[in-house]
Amino acid sequence: MTLLLSRSALLAVLEPDACLDALRSAFLAADPEGPAGQRVFGELPFAGVATALIPGLLPGIDAYTVKVNAKFPGAQPAQRGVICLHSGTDGSMLALLDSATITAWRTGLAAALAMDALAAPGGRLGVIGAGAQAELTLLGLGRLRDWPALTVHDTDPAHAASFAARHGGTVAASPSAVSAVSDLVLCATWSRTPLLSLADTHPGQHVTTLGADEPGKLELSPDLLAAAALTVDHLPLARSSGILTDPALHATPLAVHLRDASPVRPSLSVYAPVGLPWQDLALSWFAYRRATSAGLGAELDFLERSQVGGGVGGMNTRFRLRPGVV
Repeated sequence: MTLLLSRSALLAVLEPDACLDALRSAFLAADPEGPAGQRVFGELPFAGVATALIPGLLPGIDAYTVKVNAKFPGAQPAQRGVICLHSGTDGSMLALLDSATITAWRTGLAAALAMDALAAPGGRLGVIGAGAQAELTLLGLGRLRDWPALTVHDTDPAHAASFAARHGGTVAASPSAVSAVSDLVLCATWSRTPLLSLADTHPGQHVTTLGADEPGKLELSPDLLAAAALTVDHLPLARSSGILTDPALHATPLAVHLRDASPVRPSLSVYAPVGLPWQDLALSWFAYRRATSAGLGAELDFLERSQVGGGVGGMNTRFRLRPGVV
């Protein structure tokens, strides 16, 4: 039987502190320069892109994931698709999970881990791009530290105002205005032109850019990247499809900083993740085990090994709703 986990079922089992622990453990267990699976981009004849991440693997987890996403910037949510969780023993499909939910949680919480590790304590927080990724990053970061002030900018002023109201912040008119009053800056946009340059930064500042996850997307200018101490989630992928496509740039894996209990902080730091298949696995495995224990989700027998209610059109089918949220 395959467990079907929709957005509501996932939100019933995903818990920020436990998910942060799962991701931290995954970063420390994974090889930051070893194979990280494949990222396959497919241009579509529509206003979107198809993406596949295969396979997600982690030491100690006897399962793997395959994710297929459709990315449509004008849609809400912008990413839609499924994550298939397969048994590492026989390849059976253990679960089908909503990819938009898992992707938002693993991206946002991984960013929170990085910001907490790289930025000095007590800093003022700035957000550029008031979408789902920013929401999840603040959810995670709030479990790790406090900030005395929040400043928000979005190309949609209504989104910025709503985000600021929910999180007790104020709205700024531009990305540079956010950076001017912030010690930690989160960029979470679809931008293909730089939003911040070196002149917009100040000493001791940390910037996390979530929009450098595929070729052509760019939130930070070349002079800012050249001046900063760079951190990425995976060196080979950052070289092939992230900020390290410029061979003059060098970076440190995030796992190094997560292990360092007494960090020496540079004058300017940047975290620029690409996003990894094993991050999908870390949270998919967590959600699958929690949902199985709690009896959440629906079950479907894709192999039609038994007949319930006579089947349809001569086919054997088996579908069962489980108690709880579906």
